[in-house]
Amino acid sequence: MMQSASTQPGALSTFARLGRVSNLPTVWSNCLAGWLLGGGGPFGAFLALCLGSTAVYLGGMFLNDAMDVDFDRATRAGRPIPAGEISEPRVWQWGYGLLAFGTTTLALLGWTSFVFAVLLALAALAYNLIHKRTPLGVLLIAGCRFLLYLVAASAATEGIRGMAVWCGLVLALYVAGLSFVARNETLESPAPWWPVLFLAAPVLLAWVANDGIARERAFSVSLVLTVWVLPFVHHLLRRPPASPAFTVSGLLAGIIIVDFLAVAGMTLAFLPPFGALFCLALFAQRHVPAT
Repeated sequence: MMQSASTQPGALSTFARLGRVSNLPTVWSNCLAGWLLGGGGPFGAFLALCLGSTAVYLGGMFLNDAMDVDFDRATRAGRPIPAGEISEPRVWQWGYGLLAFGTTTLALLGWTSFVFAVLLALAALAYNLIHKRTPLGVLLIAGCRFLLYLVAASAATEGIRGMAVWCGLVLALYVAGLSFVARNETLESPAPWWPVLFLAAPVLLAWVANDGIARERAFSVSLVLTVWVLPFVHHLLRRPPASPAFTVSGLLAGIIIVDFLAVAGMTLAFLPPFGALFCLALFAQRHVPAT
């Protein structure tokens, strides 16, 4: 009993680092935004959506470490598998098990949800297979966030509507921008400036898609997003080269503001849950690396 208690914190830490659990609040905010854009619905179905999405995300992250193990042994010896904290076969088992459980859970929400859940799982697998080989891998990770919006909207009462698609697309552009930055984490040269342009996509959509009081609400949230993003962009582009990891972590937390911006035109009533998720993401990043 004493031995089990002493080893448990290490096991939890390994699981958290493998799953990059500090990013889970952004997954839940994606679910909430897509769900609201689809018209909402029974709370039980929303919980099932979050559970399935969490499992798919964690499975994808476990498989990311399993597929990158040779790269990690050469360049990131502190990752759990090279560090000997967990065996490679066990990570493969957890990864595929979580991915299968998450996809099955999402499939129970309806036929359309099943189709997009399978596409989400396939996109996650494809990303893990190719992301070290080509910069085009960022399009797949961005596509995962887009597909998660569609899964969430499809499980809601009104299904996938135009704004869910458009908001999912601009979120994908935002994620593509920060993912290009993340690819430079191990490089000595400054990160390229052009991916920063993608970060503005949510603000542009909020301005175009809303009018009247909805535009005023969207403008206020856009201002918050801009104020949050700009210091990280400045940190990224300054010379001498800054730490991309710092910028990526901040921009990842910014996903939650992007999600709130997606629904702000309808109402600001959901500020508390999005605000809580944002604070949770920042807190989690202090304990578990986001990348």
